[in-house]
Amino acid sequence: MIKRLPSAGLIAFVAATIVVGLSGCKQSHTSSTPETSSGTPTTQPSKEPTSGTTLEQGLKDVRNSQYTYVWVFSRKDGKPFDKDDGDFLHKNAPHVADWVGADGGKRYIAGTNFDLEPEAWKLLRKRFVVEDYSGK
Repeated sequence: MIKRLPSAGLIAFVAATIVVGLSGCKQSHTSSTPETSSGTPTTQPSKEPTSGTTLEQGLKDVRNSQYTYVWVFSRKDGKPFDKDDGDFLHKNAPHVADWVGADGGKRYIAGTNFDLEPEAWKLLRKRFVVEDYSGK
């Protein structure tokens, strides 16, 4: 019995079909968690940030998700967020559904449909500058 091997043309056609099919895939580049200054996520992210995201682009992305509340957090000293900052945000704003990093990790945009508790707001405002973009 003689076995036939696939021709080079058939192999090239199959390879080209796979490449074309995969070229339509796109990976998301927004963040759900703040990063440390080394660029590693502070917690398990659902989306990976890009350091080049501007505040305007991040706000547009979060607003397109139609959240009721949109807040921007930044450190009072203007430095990028670190692991402790990310942990603090997640602990005190547990219902935030979407975190988008902007301006090289110096700002994080929060999107949620639930307001935070007054005590959480007190703690967050003590540590961060908070801008409210809800409904704007």
